[in-house]
Amino acid sequence: MVKEDPLAFRLDCGAVWLNLLATKGRTFSPNPVERLPTPQRLTDWLVHSELSTVEPPVAEDLRLAWRLRETLRLLALAAVEDQPPPTEAVDHLAKFLAEHDDPIQLTVDSRLRRSSPLTVGDALARIARQAVDQLTSADRLALKSCPERDCRGIFTDPPGRRRWCPSPACASRGRVRALRARRSASGPTNGIEDGHQRKDNRGRGRSQSGE
Repeated sequence: MVKEDPLAFRLDCGAVWLNLLATKGRTFSPNPVERLPTPQRLTDWLVHSELSTVEPPVAEDLRLAWRLRETLRLLALAAVEDQPPPTEAVDHLAKFLAEHDDPIQLTVDSRLRRSSPLTVGDALARIARQAVDQLTSADRLALKSCPERDCRGIFTDPPGRRRWCPSPACASRGRVRALRARRSASGPTNGIEDGHQRKDNRGRGRSQSGE
């Protein structure tokens, strides 16, 4: 089984908004892993996502991030499963975006940049708009959900070849379980066949010695 730090940020899901969903690990298990337990951890995550805010996060900002994360998760799972999105999640997202206007101001130094978001709400609004763009366009077809029932993490997979989410632990658990299932299914049959083969061989040996 692959060992990994359960509290480490996952930054490899294919988009910043998907990485936000991954700030909660094993979401559907009895003991989910909260990777944003404090405003400081939210600050750290925003830095990794190049969304550092002018005003530092406070407790209310953390609750705002949790709420948006779970709203986007519901919408993402609905898109992956080709189901109508939950009305409550759609209404909350629309209300959130209406309350957070974040005009685009561009600057240029070594590359094109956008001005830093003033508040955590502004940073989250940028993430939410990225999610809306993907969920309402053909790009949603590249989304996939991890088959591990306690995970169901959403990630992008344009080639359609990846089975599990980027977490090595999910792939490892899935492969081990699949191997055990194959062995369980083939083991008894092989044993019976081997037993018949040994019995037949002994029978042929006695028959030949009697001749």
